[in-house]
Amino acid sequence: MADVAVHTVRFEPVGIEMDVNEGETVLDAAFRQGISVMHGCKEGQCASCKSLLIDGEIELMKYSTFALMESERDTDHILLCRTLAFSDLTIELLNYDEDLLSRSIAVKSFPGTVTAIESLTHDICKLTIELEAPIRFWAGQYVDLEVPGHGVTRAYSMASPPNGGTTLAFIIKQYADGAFSALLSGILKPGDAIVAKGPYGTCFRREGRTGPLILVGGGSGMSPLWSILSDHVASGEQRPIRFFYGARTRADLFLLEEFAGHAAKLPDFRFIPALSHATAEDAWEGETGFIHEVVARTLKQERLQGDMDAYSCGPPPMIDAVLPILQMAGVEPERIYFDKFTPATR
Repeated sequence: MADVAVHTVRFEPVGIEMDVNEGETVLDAAFRQGISVMHGCKEGQCASCKSLLIDGEIELMKYSTFALMESERDTDHILLCRTLAFSDLTIELLNYDEDLLSRSIAVKSFPGTVTAIESLTHDICKLTIELEAPIRFWAGQYVDLEVPGHGVTRAYSMASPPNGGTTLAFIIKQYADGAFSALLSGILKPGDAIVAKGPYGTCFRREGRTGPLILVGGGSGMSPLWSILSDHVASGEQRPIRFFYGARTRADLFLLEEFAGHAAKLPDFRFIPALSHATAEDAWEGETGFIHEVVARTLKQERLQGDMDAYSCGPPPMIDAVLPILQMAGVEPERIYFDKFTPATR
């Protein structure tokens, strides 16, 4: 059997070089070698890894023209997650984060077992797994979870903080036809094998900052935000924090006692849940309306001082509505980090 050809990829303007095997995408090669370039869906759909080919021979796997238009392809723009190398390459990164590159962690597979599946609401559960070896990650990152024998792999953000242990928890929204989440309703059980591959993701906690921290979530977007908040508490750092969470009714709220526990440890912290479809039975006296409306009202009233960092995780419509609100509130675009969660159905 012939040896697989190996080529060199050089990323400009950062001057980083790495190897890529023929048949391996440039993005996968970067993950394997712990070079964390900007990325999102990993499937040619989102444009997060769009770059410019300066030199070399490539082939692009199938991608969405929403992520890379034909006119861009004519000007040598590429998607790293779809790019196969057939020679040495020079690639200009159009969107890169030096802090992200400096904190890269190589992607690896970690075999493990399911230890618990706990219902948090009628359609959100907490999955806990135990790995055979510890995994390094940054609060807010995610892994691909695979259940052997079921042919299903799905990306989920860790809800647990990165404490160097072997236990990982995930807050997962369940769908009746969910490719992975449907397994959590009686099919997947404690003791079953599971594999976590990662870490991935650029929406992770930036440490050592003192300005206000804005967290905005909905649905299972709670998972990475809970990891970020827990990691912040453990760090001992002090900064004002506003944690917004959108739900439909009171029955869709969870972790309320845990939020109260964090609030007792933080000098300037507010958890601000909002119900979009509150009923008379809810007897709700808190915020109502869609979460982006609540974020806008609150930040306008409070006028927080200092450079703000904002993290938003949840369904795409929520993210799309929140992003302009954050910018109008004075959050610089480069300090807004987000993760869009989309269901994978069978």
